[in-house]
Amino acid sequence: MDDLTALLEIRVHQPRAIAQAAARRTRRESPVGPGGRLLIIAADHPARGVLRAGGQPLAMANRMGLLDRLRVALSRPGVDGLLGTPDVIEDLLLLDTLDGEPVLDNKVVIGSMNRGGLAGTAFEIDDRFTGYHAEALHRMRFDGGKMLFRIDPADPATVVTMQSCARAVDQLSERGLMAMVEPFISHRVDGRVHNDLSPEAVIRSLTVASGLGITSAYTWLKVPVVNDMERVLAASTLPVLLLGGEVPADPDATYRRWQEALRLPTVRGLVVGRALLYPPDDDVAGAVDTAAGLLEEVR
Repeated sequence: MDDLTALLEIRVHQPRAIAQAAARRTRRESPVGPGGRLLIIAADHPARGVLRAGGQPLAMANRMGLLDRLRVALSRPGVDGLLGTPDVIEDLLLLDTLDGEPVLDNKVVIGSMNRGGLAGTAFEIDDRFTGYHAEALHRMRFDGGKMLFRIDPADPATVVTMQSCARAVDQLSERGLMAMVEPFISHRVDGRVHNDLSPEAVIRSLTVASGLGITSAYTWLKVPVVNDMERVLAASTLPVLLLGGEVPADPDATYRRWQEALRLPTVRGLVVGRALLYPPDDDVAGAVDTAAGLLEEVR
């Protein structure tokens, strides 16, 4: 029986197996190890309708192909965990049960919370919380929740998303779970949302995100690598994880930018999806090992 057939059999006949697999998963004592660094593989793109990777517009639409790549990435030395939506995390939990090789054991698991701002829609900035909530993350014994927080000065829906993110920060902190906030200043250009990656815009987004909720004790920021990162990251004392973004045309140049940013004091690691899962040479293990090596230099 192949993996897809086996997954379907469980989903059809044994839906409770997902919660049981989560309960059996060996959890880390602390999400952040003694070195204080994290390498997280991200796979929450499809739930927002983002399927492109490099020149392949539907690369992430093949779910079993994505799961195969995730299992390779998560099995590599130096990888600390996964950021995903419920469907992806649950597929991996079930595959762990089927194969007897649990790639999620002793890994940090971060659940993606707001996926309602679908790419290319009129309501994109009103980014509703349609994924995990804090109580579900706590019940599943995961380590935190991630939220996307886009600020469009011209879109009144921004304040709805802002309030929702603040509440999520509160609810995660009450349970001692990491609140991973990914902020941007965004604008519509020809009807589509574009993130402003100028240093000044990123600085502004960080300062607003840092103040969300009743406490920042459990808040980490997920930040793009832009020009003048030293000045950008001086805007907050919160720990920062660098996001990977799209598949780069020049991976070596991207790795160099990550390497430089990782030396800054508030940067504590990487959260990367497509750039490692769909590298130009299609060598997932090699791309992940390179990223892990960059972190090892600063551990």
